[in-house]
Amino acid sequence: MEKINNITEFIFLGLSQNPVAEEVCSVVFSFFYTIILLGNLLIILTVYVGDLHKSPMYFFLSYLSFVDICYSSFIAPKMIVDLLAKRKTISYVGCMFQLFGAHFFGGTEIFILTVMAYDRYVAICKPLHYMAIMDRDRCTKMLLGIWVGGFLHSAVQVALVVQLPFCGPREIDHYFCDVHPVLKLACADTYLVGAVVTANSGTIALGSFVILLISYTIILVSLRKQSAEGRRKALSTCGSHVAVVIIFYGPCTFMYMRPDTTFKEDKMVAVFYTIITPMLNPLIYTLRNAEVKNAMKKLWDRKVFWEANGK
Repeated sequence: MEKINNITEFIFLGLSQNPVAEEVCSVVFSFFYTIILLGNLLIILTVYVGDLHKSPMYFFLSYLSFVDICYSSFIAPKMIVDLLAKRKTISYVGCMFQLFGAHFFGGTEIFILTVMAYDRYVAICKPLHYMAIMDRDRCTKMLLGIWVGGFLHSAVQVALVVQLPFCGPREIDHYFCDVHPVLKLACADTYLVGAVVTANSGTIALGSFVILLISYTIILVSLRKQSAEGRRKALSTCGSHVAVVIIFYGPCTFMYMRPDTTFKEDKMVAVFYTIITPMLNPLIYTLRNAEVKNAMKKLWDRKVFWEANGK
């Protein structure tokens, strides 16, 4: 099949065709994006200034916050600008770059959540060997594997799309470049490509979900043998992680673990895992985690002390 590509740019249909609704959405999502940046930067700052990064759980939490910032930054700024624009366009190269970034950081987040579940399993079920199993060298290797896994996942998605011919139409019924909406515009049969894309995303999502399910099943069983205080502390830290997993995996499962089809609800579901989840993660981990709250309090006390001595 000879590749024919007459498309130099795509046009987003966006979230809404109502100008008033788009203006309201631009203000709301600008506020959400600001919270994403400030909240996740606060988590990173707290982990490193509060000296929590020596713990594997907070080591990975800081990178989860970093990934959330990068993930939303590939999508939210462009979406906010487009909400106020008459023509919502993106170049072909820009579209492929956005597609790569979204799947790179989205896949990386899935792998980080999986590793964090493994960390909780080791901490609760093998507490005496925890620091030996989750030492800094192993955590660094896991982190490297996470980044490589996210890159390979995204590279496969983009490689499947760029080899397709595009000759029109060029209107993407979405607010960012995602695989399924872009495939609909290809001037070729995309059944096989769509099947491979679904298998790729589905294997990662389903495989990670099974690992998470097994980890937390074992954790819940092992908690019966612990004291009431031990159960309370374990459920507090695990509860935060489970909440993040649910609000991230739910929408992702709806979007990517299905055949190459699109629904009108897709855009609103995508808003949830590209904007809402990165915004909620810092709140969830802060409100339900005593160590993070204490570290933030110390950080605030240190700031007040510096200001008082500077006057």
